[in-house]
Amino acid sequence: MEKSEHLMHNKEQQQQSAYFKKISMVMKMYDRVLLFGPTNAKLELFNLLQADEQFKKVSIEVLQADKMTPAQEHAFVRNHFSKKFNIAHVGKK
Repeated sequence: MEKSEHLMHNKEQQQQSAYFKKISMVMKMYDRVLLFGPTNAKLELFNLLQADEQFKKVSIEVLQADKMTPAQEHAFVRNHFSKKFNIAHVGKK
């Protein structure tokens, strides 16, 4: 790997690590978390969280999903947890 490629790769990894840290700070506030999306980043984050003692009591699910709009993401999460806990959704669909 050339030096410039190595530096760029290093920078990307540092950015991803910082992003995962921000996400994990928010995730600490929840008992159940759903990681989903089209890339492997969700698996990388899941593996990091599994190694962290702070997340031993957090139920984390990982699902493969296509790229979605924010509205589709919201519906996906709502439907997932509604089915999981038999919650009828009342309101706009």
